[in-house]
Amino acid sequence: MVDNDLKERIKKAAVEHFNTNGYHGTTIRNIAKEVNCSLPMIYYYYENKKELFDEIIKKDFFALLKRQASLLKIDNVIDFYTKFIYDLNFLSDYDKKVYRLGIKVYLSFDGDEELMSLMDEWEKSILPRHHQLLKPYIKNAADETAVVRTLVHLLETMIQNIVVKNRHLPEAEIREEISIVLRNFL
Repeated sequence: MVDNDLKERIKKAAVEHFNTNGYHGTTIRNIAKEVNCSLPMIYYYYENKKELFDEIIKKDFFALLKRQASLLKIDNVIDFYTKFIYDLNFLSDYDKKVYRLGIKVYLSFDGDEELMSLMDEWEKSILPRHHQLLKPYIKNAADETAVVRTLVHLLETMIQNIVVKNRHLPEAEIREEISIVLRNFL
């Protein structure tokens, strides 16, 4: 019989340990100790540490990104990007830590070759996705690719400030910076 509460407690403790100690510095034994359960109980849910970490990244991280994006409507591109970034300020502590782990894997600081390869594939889709979103707004740009890259770099920097450095970014500041990048095209 599956105890979903225990499974969630295991994942929450694992997210804490992976954030604090990294993938390689985290042990199933330490997670079990924190959750106050036996090693076999953790192995009942997860075959090994890799499977646990993979679930957090493959399931929770990507579900978080989809959930955040699904909350947005693109009536105005500056409002769209501002809301996306600003709403990160209000992620739960758990979601921020999951996002932080995703960023660490994305930047190849943590995880294994399989996850890094998955992130590389995801990274290849970032510029085309943003280019598609921005295309109607930047059609007069001399170099659309440069505009999209500049915006994506700005977004990544803001995401890192909120999620990794745990800084609160005011909505007005986010809007101003995005507007600077896009001001000649709107």
